[in-house]
Amino acid sequence: MEFKHTSVMFDEAMEGLKIKSDGIYVDGTLGGGGHASGICAGLGEVGLLIGIDRDRDALTAAEKRLSQFLCRKSFVQSNYADIKTVLSDLGVDKIDGALLDLGVSSFQLDNPERGFSYMQDAPLDMRMNRDDELTAYDVVNGYDRDELRDIIREYGEERWASRIADFVLKQRAISPIETTTELVDVIKKAIPAKARREGPHPAKRTFQAIRIEVNDELGKLEEALDEFIDVLKPGGRLAVITFHSLEDRIVKETFRRRFDPCTCPPGLPMCVCGKVGDIERPGKALVPSVEEVDSNPRSRSAKLRIAVKK
Repeated sequence: MEFKHTSVMFDEAMEGLKIKSDGIYVDGTLGGGGHASGICAGLGEVGLLIGIDRDRDALTAAEKRLSQFLCRKSFVQSNYADIKTVLSDLGVDKIDGALLDLGVSSFQLDNPERGFSYMQDAPLDMRMNRDDELTAYDVVNGYDRDELRDIIREYGEERWASRIADFVLKQRAISPIETTTELVDVIKKAIPAKARREGPHPAKRTFQAIRIEVNDELGKLEEALDEFIDVLKPGGRLAVITFHSLEDRIVKETFRRRFDPCTCPPGLPMCVCGKVGDIERPGKALVPSVEEVDSNPRSRSAKLRIAVKK
């Protein structure tokens, strides 16, 4: 299957990064190389792109797509949370900028065998790195009732989380839930008919929650953001595109804390803790244009935030 992906907020991300022709830039969620192509287009021959992805298919597709550009390139199969290790292995100390696009690629969503989509029948998988052990099958058939409820409620922000967890346990007591279609059927039975007729597809939130759990998408995000900020040169920029309110909250709060790390009790006339921020005051989140949402509905929930190192 060809690796296709429409890069969300492409122009805004490139403007936010302000590419230097001789700079070193990291695309920590390389995907098919859409955003990376914009970075490479701004780099000269001495510039370096470091592309990181957990998915081997993504790395292969991106390397082919980016071969037309003359800048130096390094492709690494890893989790972006391991950025300091990746840079150390490459002999790189500091970088001029980085991009994190926290969305799932269209290739992964649309490829039936990956099991990400509630619109196509496939084995329950959802692993971004197919070398990882935990699968969606393990979560759906192995987690207890409370674990399932909490994941679906927190990561999916699904009001019917308790009923869905109850119906999953009832079904798997008869036989394991093995495919996406089987899971969708269980979810539809759990959600009352009136609620199913309102809002997005009834399985959307639950599938999102299970995907986040399988890939530990929130587990190391805050830590990773801190590490990316640590390795930026003065004036370096970190651009982060989120698609989920929990992700955006983590990014917003991390940027706020790095700008103002003061831990003094409220009401003191002056700071005595001595902690000083190392990024400029964060601006408001940017959102896609109406035209982009119309042409690419998957961009609807996207937000872009930029951090600039002092």
